[in-house]
Amino acid sequence: MAGLIPNDFIDDLLERTDIVEVIGQRVPLKRKGKDHWACCPFHNEKSPSFSVNPAKQFYYCFGCGASGTALKFLQEYERLPFPEAVEELARIAGVDVPREEQSPQQRERQKRKRSLYDLMASCGEYFAHQLYHHPKAADVQRYVLNRGLSEEVVQRYQIGFAPSGWQNLMQHFGDTEENRSQLLATGMTIRNDAGREYDRFRERLMFPIRDIRGRTIAFGGRVLSPDDKPKYLNSPETPIFHKGQELYGLYEARQALRNFDNIIIVEGYMDVVALAQFGVKNAVATLGTATSQTHVSRLFKLTPEIVFCFDGDAAGRRAALRALENTLPEIRDGQQARFLFLPDGEDPDSLVRKEGYDGFMRRARQAQSLPDFLFQHLQSLADTSSLDGKARLASLARGWIDQVPEGVLHQLLLQQLSTLVGLPVEQILSSYKPIKPVTPEPAPQPAQVNEYGLAESNVEYDAYYDDAPPYGEAVPNNYAPRNGMGVRFSLVHRCLAWLIRHPELAKDLDLAALETLPEQEGKGLLTQVVGLLQEAPGADLYHAFDYLCQHGLRATLAPIAASDYLWLEHRVLEGENPDATDLARRELEKLVAALKKRAPHAEYEALKLRINNLDPSLTKAEKQRFLTLQKQRKL
Repeated sequence: MAGLIPNDFIDDLLERTDIVEVIGQRVPLKRKGKDHWACCPFHNEKSPSFSVNPAKQFYYCFGCGASGTALKFLQEYERLPFPEAVEELARIAGVDVPREEQSPQQRERQKRKRSLYDLMASCGEYFAHQLYHHPKAADVQRYVLNRGLSEEVVQRYQIGFAPSGWQNLMQHFGDTEENRSQLLATGMTIRNDAGREYDRFRERLMFPIRDIRGRTIAFGGRVLSPDDKPKYLNSPETPIFHKGQELYGLYEARQALRNFDNIIIVEGYMDVVALAQFGVKNAVATLGTATSQTHVSRLFKLTPEIVFCFDGDAAGRRAALRALENTLPEIRDGQQARFLFLPDGEDPDSLVRKEGYDGFMRRARQAQSLPDFLFQHLQSLADTSSLDGKARLASLARGWIDQVPEGVLHQLLLQQLSTLVGLPVEQILSSYKPIKPVTPEPAPQPAQVNEYGLAESNVEYDAYYDDAPPYGEAVPNNYAPRNGMGVRFSLVHRCLAWLIRHPELAKDLDLAALETLPEQEGKGLLTQVVGLLQEAPGADLYHAFDYLCQHGLRATLAPIAASDYLWLEHRVLEGENPDATDLARRELEKLVAALKKRAPHAEYEALKLRINNLDPSLTKAEKQRFLTLQKQRKL
């Protein structure tokens, strides 16, 4: 039996590997500043958000969160097992892969990793105990019963309760250096900048997340009160938990597969356990992410059929199309995928309570097949009653069908397309180039802004700049963005771009001073991001961005993170050859100063709006302040 690959060799191999070369051979990269960018190969997108950093030898997608080294990229992109991925990197580097038996140090590292599994199992036992023995246990049990969950289901999924309090786990396990280290490593506790450690999960119903072997690797916590936020909270990425690869309920579903011929993918923990309550024990849920190719690949190794269960609204249809796109490259002859769309206002929990096991499983068996769903979608994009519509359908369909591996299904899909357009398969293949699939996005609302005052459909604005004249001074006719950058970005956008790229600089900002600024466009978002980064456990760019995403900011910050602003800024200043961090610090200081300089204008506009709207809450002092600001503008 071959020995293990030495860790030192893997480290040396990664050091001698050029990640840009490895990824560039598989994905077309375009250099912008110091990084290289492309449309992400792991999810469908229209504009590049996939960044490759040659200095850190790391890639990151600001859209879907995919990240890692060249080795991780080969594993995900080529779908290679770890040893084969190492072999491929070694082939590129022109070296042989050594093998060795485990050393005492390696055995010790594995032992420490096993201890993390042991700790998580003990955490699960602690939460399960609290569900029955905590002073508030009766209230929590009443909540569980009101959700219709039986004792058998609670035991099957090891559901528990995390009580209120800040150091329950430390008190339970004992305040030792080893326990503190392990609780932090598994994400069960958090350490703030002051060095204080506290429980991540408090006052929540706890759902252990188990790997395929049944080991507890993470937790999901659900609030007990609808007023608490966020509704669901998952463990962070840890040495033993990678949320993009795991599925809630997979261990339990695998145990039940002898009685089922498929696996059903639903959206949340409660859907999984509610279905199990009624005998549908073959359901799993993704962990806050869309169904990925990794998920599909894992499930097809366990079952010949996957049933995707989505809401019947527009959002559900979009999610189904993303699942379809990730299923096509993974499906093989003999495997099937179906799409179950629920009636309006229903979710799996409510529907199974109305229709029972037989009714829900009947819907699953009658769910739309993958070919039917695919061609239904394609025919919604092209008018097959016209010749040009059929021609468009041929190109659109090829973009989807070409993703399916060669085989019987691939040929049958082409034959179905041939029937629809009235042309032989050979002519379709020779005459029509495939059009890359595009998953439809929600229709933008151009007049809407999010809760932070930032337009969600467009993050670029006209704004005051750090080199604009002071408040009250006339604006010169020739005023323009400095050095002819040719693009105008809001002050907040520019601040966020620097902070996302250099999160450690948030420590230098005076959050209290930012919070006292008058309300202006994006101020709330900026103060929230600064506050989160100041308390984030790590200052690394990718971990910090993930930390912000965990607080619901991915949709708002991803377009900013992937924008061209910093690239343009570096182009303007490339002659100065500045230190990157020092440049970011100086630019951030200028931008914050500009925000303060702009504050009177923002205050004036806010007061003017209230006066024009005849706001009855305006005080005499606020009216006088408006007159003062108005005079300053005329000076």
